[in-house]
Amino acid sequence: MNLNLGSERVSEAFIRATGHHDTQHVTDDSQGSLARPFSIAISREAGTRGPVVARAVAERLGWQVYDNELLEMVARDLHVRVKLLDNIDERHVPWLQECIEAFAAVPAVREGKYVRHLIETMLSLATKGKCIFVGRGSPFVLPPATTLRVRLIAPLEDRIAAVRRDQNLSRQDAMRFIETTDRERVRFIKLHFQRDPTDPRYYDLFLNTSQFSLTECADMIIEGLRLKSHAAAVPASFNPEMVLATI
Repeated sequence: MNLNLGSERVSEAFIRATGHHDTQHVTDDSQGSLARPFSIAISREAGTRGPVVARAVAERLGWQVYDNELLEMVARDLHVRVKLLDNIDERHVPWLQECIEAFAAVPAVREGKYVRHLIETMLSLATKGKCIFVGRGSPFVLPPATTLRVRLIAPLEDRIAAVRRDQNLSRQDAMRFIETTDRERVRFIKLHFQRDPTDPRYYDLFLNTSQFSLTECADMIIEGLRLKSHAAAVPASFNPEMVLATI
């Protein structure tokens, strides 16, 4: 398995192998199908407290949240420090920066390799279900038939207030953090998964976190999961190992 493939080829191969195109869903048919464990994939605007919402849902369901935990797992696979992956996590590291790191004798991990392992890790975890993934392209990686895909949004002023409160930043710094984070996340998804993470067509549920309490947000996500999982099924032939073998 070649881990040095370009990131564009990685995501394209995955999309072809799973038949995951846009909003198409796999449904039951006369060929025979197999219900599979469900997962939740959360995409979020900066300042909507995605990890907090995810953990509120996880506590109610008894599920596992994978946020920075994904970085730790990928870092172990790549035999590098988690801090090193922070530099490319949901970001696009320019070619020049990679060269500078190489000349500085820093053990750089290129984006394509990181994304390849990220996809592999998420697929592996999703086969067992009961996972809640925060960001990192998860709504565009996991099978849509067995994944509740959620997008958290909120008005800018409310997001600024949340960041200031959570990170003890000035208004200017909070605004800069939000603009930079949102821009890098969008660029990361467009580059590696050829999707626009702001497009509502890719989600099952859009949730304005400013309009509801944390408990209410968790309630709506859990209800969305219940409704979507009620009759969900995917072909019995679906096999993540076959998917990964094509990448």
